[in-house]
Amino acid sequence: MIPYSKQIISNEDINSVLEVLKSDWLTQGPMIEKFEKKVSSICGKQLLGTAYNSATSALHAACYALGLREGDILWTVPNSFVASANCAIFCGAQVDFVDIDPKSWNMCPISLKDKLESAEHDGKLPKIIIPVHFSGMSAEMAVIHKLAMKYGIKVIEDASHALGASYNDTMVGSCKYSDITVFSFHPVKMITTGEGGMAVTKDENLDGKMKLFRNHGITRDRRDFKNADIGPWSYQQIGLGYNYRMTDIAAALGLSQLKTLHKFISERRAYASHYSKVLDGTPYVSQETKIEHNSSWHLYVICIPDTKNNRNNRLAIFRFLREQKIGVNVHYEPIHLQPFYRKMGFRENMFLSAENYSERCLSIPLFPTMTTDTQNYILKALNDGLELIN
Repeated sequence: MIPYSKQIISNEDINSVLEVLKSDWLTQGPMIEKFEKKVSSICGKQLLGTAYNSATSALHAACYALGLREGDILWTVPNSFVASANCAIFCGAQVDFVDIDPKSWNMCPISLKDKLESAEHDGKLPKIIIPVHFSGMSAEMAVIHKLAMKYGIKVIEDASHALGASYNDTMVGSCKYSDITVFSFHPVKMITTGEGGMAVTKDENLDGKMKLFRNHGITRDRRDFKNADIGPWSYQQIGLGYNYRMTDIAAALGLSQLKTLHKFISERRAYASHYSKVLDGTPYVSQETKIEHNSSWHLYVICIPDTKNNRNNRLAIFRFLREQKIGVNVHYEPIHLQPFYRKMGFRENMFLSAENYSERCLSIPLFPTMTTDTQNYILKALNDGLELIN
């Protein structure tokens, strides 16, 4: 089976992990800070990074640091993994969604503008907006940032798909248009730490809150102590936090993987370009690209032709491709139609672009070390699959 994506682990990666296993540190050791500094430096200057055991943990910590709590509202997009919305629920806040652009499949700036105007009139503005850089393609952050500034809203970029991507000649993660940016290091992402995530920010206060939050709310910094310092062994819990720590083992793998980040992304971009060139002019629809967006291409997604039988047609092509040993996948079923969110009152026809997209989308294989022959085999199978729906 050709997977839709996979991790690429080298002997150097393995040796880096073995060195840590032989060291005195396995959990919170020196590799964590090195990894945080390296990722931050890739994103831009004056950035501070906090590593976590997952991007979900990082999103939770980012919401906490920005003061999200019961009575607040967070907006994100339906076209994402559920963590982009769940992080609000973790904080006791409410969730709502902004529909996606039918071409970019990212948060639609027009829908956001209209929804904000309505929310201001109703006194229900969100405290935080989380645009998601779907597939590695940045959302229209300049517009989103301008709207957020107008209404006094905080912004978290969910860049789980987008390490190494850029927008308007600025690296995703620079926080030029946001308060915090979150990355994922899941095995199918740009680089992997096994499981893992990171939050980056320019704000020292936010960084401090996020570091405290990942470690039970505990500090060893005497400047933050509330009780008397009774000895060099002392630590104090000054808030409520979680055990969201990344291990030194994971950070060592991440540091090693970062050495090949540029190569991995270059290969992804080359394969994506080949897909786009061959698919251009076919009935399949690919994600819209613009000059100012330089995607990291975590995913390559196509949509089948739009008809009255989208679900059945997509299922037929999905099954056909799987029979050809092509591991296609679906990213994503809309968050608002998951059973958990239906219980909150969300229903069909609330976010039409996201729902139409979700009935037609297929993620086709894209990962470093693919070959042109493999791609051509996939493209031929896609062409053959059209016969099933004609």
